[in-house]
Amino acid sequence: MAGPDCELDWHFSRWTKEMADAQLEQLSKADALLLGRNTYNAMSGYWNGVMADLSFPREDIAFAELMNTRQKIVVSQTEPHLNWNNSTQLKGTLAGGVRKLKEVKGADIIVYGSSTLVLSLNRLQLVDQYNIWLHPVLLGKGKPLFAEIKALTEMHLCKVEQFDSEVVLLHYSRI
Repeated sequence: MAGPDCELDWHFSRWTKEMADAQLEQLSKADALLLGRNTYNAMSGYWNGVMADLSFPREDIAFAELMNTRQKIVVSQTEPHLNWNNSTQLKGTLAGGVRKLKEVKGADIIVYGSSTLVLSLNRLQLVDQYNIWLHPVLLGKGKPLFAEIKALTEMHLCKVEQFDSEVVLLHYSRI
């Protein structure tokens, strides 16, 4: 899911407006982002400044605006530096805190990246759906998508979207 130093540069060469629109649609259905501390730090460092960056693609402004206005909930055992709009730290245990979030009426909660968090949520059977962007790229080394494949809950393939760039978006739901 990322290179040896958590880099994501390999996905830019295949990124298209069609994919950006799909990502925007997905984010528009969410009320909150649930992020691990490292992913939060990387994203806050990037998204905080894009609205003022004139080199940022103007067609991606709607996505940037959603990223900056959605509630961000950080899962961390240490006190995170919360410098991004609408950010809080998850209160209580992971299981209790996420169950409480899921009880709130509203839209979806999205987790971007945060593979350790996703595995923990999966072990607690708190993942309802996986949306996996499959790029036709072999990294060779780096951070695997699922470090503990045996820990995955059985999932059902609901939908497949293929993009002109040969990227495939796989939608799985928990059985």
